[in-house]
Amino acid sequence: MRVLVVEDDASLLRIIRDVFESESFSTDGAETGDEGFYLAEQAIHDLIVLDIMLPGMSGFEIVRKLRMQSIRVPIILLTAKDAVEDRVAGLDAGADDYVTKPFAVSELLARARAVLRRRGTLGHEGELTCGPIRLVPANREGYSGDTPLQLTATEYELLEFFLCHKNQILTREQIFDRVWGFDSGSATTAVDVYVHLLRKKLSAAGADHFLRTVRGVGYIVKGEPDVH
Repeated sequence: MRVLVVEDDASLLRIIRDVFESESFSTDGAETGDEGFYLAEQAIHDLIVLDIMLPGMSGFEIVRKLRMQSIRVPIILLTAKDAVEDRVAGLDAGADDYVTKPFAVSELLARARAVLRRRGTLGHEGELTCGPIRLVPANREGYSGDTPLQLTATEYELLEFFLCHKNQILTREQIFDRVWGFDSGSATTAVDVYVHLLRKKLSAAGADHFLRTVRGVGYIVKGEPDVH
């Protein structure tokens, strides 16, 4: 899973990124509101941890603009301990939760997992599921029922992105930026190649019907998640 952390305190930004990465999350970071919004509106993250007071665009502005663009990624705000009005304003703008500074990193991780469970992204055992398809982020393994899918690293990243955004149409450009990265020398045609390879493995396990093509746009995983 991939987290965007937007925090202008460079040392705190590094600490938060390190904590998430120690829990098998990939992370991106930004120290200004404008940079954070640019990264967030690419819609390739599964969670955003967002400070309110930022140089440039504020955290409130970022939340409002993302929600106006129908970007539904969960957002946790970082707020000052005594700023009750900020917490209320942030939640009203569309944030999912908040953590007050100073905070224990264990609390931030717990709130992140809780938000992802509420959104249906994570099961209670920390797994990503949709129908019989199940991913275990801790060891980056995939299953259809009890059958191992034998995914390559790229196939795993691809399926993880789909399962983190069930019932959402993902464009080829979003998928490419998420799995291959903004600076990759590959072409977006790699998306179709790897979706084909992924489909073959899902088909062999009887689960390919969950992954559907949206002609001229991209792909979508449809289906009700199983929550464990």
